[in-house]
Amino acid sequence: MLWFFEWCEQSWFGQLIGDSAWAFPVLEGIHLLGLSLLGGAILVVDLRMLGAGLTSQRTATLAKAAWPWLLRAIALMLATGIPLFMSEAVKCYWNTSFRVKMVALPIALSFTFLVKQRVAMNEDLEGSKKSRLVAVGSIAIWFTVAMAGRWIGFSS
Repeated sequence: MLWFFEWCEQSWFGQLIGDSAWAFPVLEGIHLLGLSLLGGAILVVDLRMLGAGLTSQRTATLAKAAWPWLLRAIALMLATGIPLFMSEAVKCYWNTSFRVKMVALPIALSFTFLVKQRVAMNEDLEGSKKSRLVAVGSIAIWFTVAMAGRWIGFSS
């Protein structure tokens, strides 16, 4: 797989980002804004499922309102994360934090789309143990993605 990472970094696009004095920091700043948006969309629903916030609203109503923001955040993070990766792909290849993030990210996305959203939209599960367990799982998985992502820049 190293050949693929080398190809990404040596591609015209990887070189464009890597050689620019401003592209990487601007993309990373936008990526972090996307992380904030993602975290807000995830946490507002998870905290409601835990009974710890916005208790005047039904979880399903809140989940429905947060859903478009979650999708926008994921799109923004993919649109900025891919160029960031391509500019330093070889570094990422050797980086344990990158590998942790790349394993945790599809788990987090799958859990969010296939489990959490269904539980949040099921009004019969409002305030249930299952709902709280799903919320804790969601927070734990997304925290792993976020922390591994942040640690990429601090490890080599």
